[in-house]
Amino acid sequence: MIDRRMFLGAGLAATGWLALGSAWSQQGTPPNLGAPALPAVGHRRHRLGEFELIALHDGALRRPLGEEFVRNVPLEQVKAMLASQGLPTDYVDIPFTAFLAVTPAGRFLFDAGFGDNGPPTTGRLREHLAAAGFKPEDIDHVVISHFHGDHINGVRLKDGALTFPRARIHVPAPEWAFWMDEARMQAAPQALQGAFQAVRRAFGGPVAERIVQFQPGAELAPGIRAEAAFGHTPGMCVFTLRSQGQGFIYVADTANIPALFVRNPEWSVMFDMDAELARQTRRRILEQAARERLLVGGYHFPFPALGTLEPMGTGWDWRPLAPVSG
Repeated sequence: MIDRRMFLGAGLAATGWLALGSAWSQQGTPPNLGAPALPAVGHRRHRLGEFELIALHDGALRRPLGEEFVRNVPLEQVKAMLASQGLPTDYVDIPFTAFLAVTPAGRFLFDAGFGDNGPPTTGRLREHLAAAGFKPEDIDHVVISHFHGDHINGVRLKDGALTFPRARIHVPAPEWAFWMDEARMQAAPQALQGAFQAVRRAFGGPVAERIVQFQPGAELAPGIRAEAAFGHTPGMCVFTLRSQGQGFIYVADTANIPALFVRNPEWSVMFDMDAELARQTRRRILEQAARERLLVGGYHFPFPALGTLEPMGTGWDWRPLAPVSG
């Protein structure tokens, strides 16, 4: 049964994401806002027991900060929160960082970035993968958290070739069921049609035979487990990695911009398809990360996108690791 609330939220999310992507792709960042700062070194290594984690920066986008960005809070309150942390109030920078886990079971890349399919200040993942000493052929597994374009477009290059030619592509079964349902695509609002088509492009052709669906709760490899994190999209998952008593959680898009949504987990970003469910998930996942003292990685967190959480008010304070070179 098609969930009308989910479709309404999806329409809003897709309208925002696709409009942003289209504007940036065709016109570039508005000149009065400047361009987002990109790190000089776009990879960051961290040891996790016998695993090695490598944060890989895929770029960033800058967008004007308007009333629509936080859907349930007045704009002035959002600006005040940013100003209190010494951050700009007329725009927000949205970074993109994937994570490579080098483990005894293989090399696992969590999310694929834009590839060469995105705006000009994105698509840096392969460059930073090379700087970290790896080739695309070295990736054994690509693990997708959810099917928004900034996470899946990098599975295939613009010419249709496989970006990671040896990798199996692991996807959440509930996410696959939603986006690959033909009846649901036909019933979706016009604003969402492009998102459905992007999913089919990313996972079609030579990718199709490499797809491995997994259920939330599944162990993808020793020490790597998927966990349901529905709300941002219908089937998004986050991933915990544990080795020799150390733990890491990749929260994907559970929280977008920690200065806003980690500090205030009840706030709703425009990209969440089911805002209420996303709020419940955000609080649950962040509470788990803080309670278990896990190292946290966020796809949209400022690079190096690795850090820890400390309680603050009704939310948490994000404490990033120092952005040193690998």
